[in-house]
Amino acid sequence: MKLILTSEVTGLGAPGDIVEVKNGYGRNYLLPRGFAILWTRGGEKQIVSIKKARDAREIRDLGTAQEVANQLKSLKVVLKTKAGESGRLFGSITTSDVAEAVKAAGGPLLDRRRIEITSAIKSLGSHRVSVKLHPEVSAALDVEVVAA
Repeated sequence: MKLILTSEVTGLGAPGDIVEVKNGYGRNYLLPRGFAILWTRGGEKQIVSIKKARDAREIRDLGTAQEVANQLKSLKVVLKTKAGESGRLFGSITTSDVAEAVKAAGGPLLDRRRIEITSAIKSLGSHRVSVKLHPEVSAALDVEVVAA
């Protein structure tokens, strides 16, 4: 089965890639979850728009990645969430929450898949989060979790 990926699939490819997969994998996993669309000649034209969107999100080169890393170091990120009396959170902080908080604090738009939380954030206080901007550049970000 020939498909066009619409989002990144680990071990298979990036958005806009044309891949050949087994029928069951495509029909039962990739297509229902929206990770891919069927390949057609008209669909190949959509690849151009998918790749343009991916290029806009990606950090171009090492210099740009270092600029974004410096911007993140000077950023004060505060996340407000519900917490109990003892300072324990109802749930945990996800990478999507961190990406939204960075954007709200005036920082750059980050892809949630590039944010790495080493241990689950389930309590109030200051926590360190790693952001992989480029294969050679990784930035550490301090996130302050406060009760709402």
